[in-house]
This record gives sequence, C-alpha cells and structure tokens, in this order.
Amino acid sequence: MTTIAQQLAAIKVIPVIAIDRAEDIIPLGKALAENGLPAAEITFRSDAAVEAIRLLREAQPEMLIGAGTVLNREQAQAAKDAGATFVVSPGFNPNTVNACREIGIDIVPGVNNPSAVEAAIEMGLTTLKFFPAEASGGINMLKSLLGPYTQIQFMPTGGISPKNVNDYLAVDRVLACGGTWMVDKAMINEGRWDEIGRLAREAADLVK
Repeated sequence: MTTIAQQLAAIKVIPVIAIDRAEDIIPLGKALAENGLPAAEITFRSDAAVEAIRLLREAQPEMLIGAGTVLNREQAQAAKDAGATFVVSPGFNPNTVNACREIGIDIVPGVNNPSAVEAAIEMGLTTLKFFPAEASGGINMLKSLLGPYTQIQFMPTGGISPKNVNDYLAVDRVLACGGTWMVDKAMINEGRWDEIGRLAREAADLVK
C-alpha cells in the first residue's frame, strides 16, 4: 500500500480545483487524467465539492482525489464518504487532525511557521502543506522550516506557477506542489476542456 506521500511524489503537481457545478468534474477529470495529471484536490470553497468528489471517484476510480479547504470534522467525514483519498486543510487544527485520524483518512494540514510544524510533529504528522507558499516567504522560508525539522516533507501551495514550480520541486523533501493555473475557474465554467488538457500536459511534462 503506497502512502499518501508516495502518491503525491509520483504525480508532483496536484491541481487545486474550485468548482461551481459538480457535473463539470467529469470532463475536467478526464482532461487531467488523460494528460498526465491523474490527481485533483477539490476544495470545499463551493457547495458542489462533495458531489464533485463522488462523481469523480465514480468516473476515475484510479485517480488520486483530495478534498481541500477542509476545516472541521463534518467536512472531513463528508469528503471520506464521497470517496476522497485524503484531505487538505489551509491551517493546522488539532481537532480536524484528530477527526481525520478517528474516521481513517489521511490529512495534509497547512503550516507556515515553526510553531505549527512542531504541533504537527507532536501529533505524528510528517507530510505537511506549506501554505500560502509565496506569501509566506517562498523557497527561502520553506528551506528555513526544513532545516531544523529533518523528518518533515512538504507540498507547497499558493502562488505556484509554471515559472517557479520546478524551483520548489528541486528543494529536498518537497514531494509535490499544489497549483491552480491548469484548472482556472473561468476555463472550467466555460468548458474549455481542451485548453485544460493542454495546460495539464504542459505541467506534467514540465516536472518530469
């Protein structure tokens, strides 16, 4: 059984998706999976998230599906019930971590400072999201956090683009990066699946 860290590292770029219409996830997931990015972090920033996770799990059973912006036990449970492989939170909330442990789903919580990293380590977590990456000091801050904490590994998210994604991935113990540039909300709402597929292919090729 591969760990969530291994699954993230195998894909390297995780599309972070905000979706308004759940049914759009089916052509969107197809465009991603067929172009080298068989992963999606579907954020709980919209009411369509749970249904989108369920539909994507049915349509793409092999895909790595995360639920993003998970803030509490109820959302974590809904994500698991819908078929998410893991959940991602913007910050480090021990209550949400404990809830995920109890219901049996992996969590990658967000941190951007030493205190949060130490709180995560205290709870046995070593795969963390560095968020918001660019706004929190970017690669310099990331390296500063990795220095004293040799057991942790990161998924930077926030401000990642084709211009800097390989700079982040070149840092030791960065598993993958979360990005939105290939799944822009306007493109999703307008059904521009070919364009999304092209950007997904470019992203996958870029990080090979």
